[in-house]
Amino acid sequence: MVSADSIELLAELLCGVSALLFTFIATFSRSEKAENIVQNIIAICLIAAAAVLWWLSLSGGELWGSNYLPKPLSLVCIVLAIAARMNIKGENVSFGANPHTINKSTEEE
Repeated sequence: MVSADSIELLAELLCGVSALLFTFIATFSRSEKAENIVQNIIAICLIAAAAVLWWLSLSGGELWGSNYLPKPLSLVCIVLAIAARMNIKGENVSFGANPHTINKSTEEE
């Protein structure tokens, strides 16, 4: 039988790898192929983290001292996995002012 501490370590490792890759996705986006590969890795790690967090909860383990936290965090992992697969290709989805275009229009005037 696997100990709850080992399951907790595995969950933290998967979430940490996902967070690290998510942080550096802009670096990988220079190449479309690399970006797709990293997006797939992030999504797989997050789905695996969700499963491991659910397993941790069912085994009676605790995450950071809380036995309630693993189940809601597994849902967050699934939502983030879906978000990791969204590929907006640099489109402006906020429709806010872009500082680069403001500066460029000021220089043109």
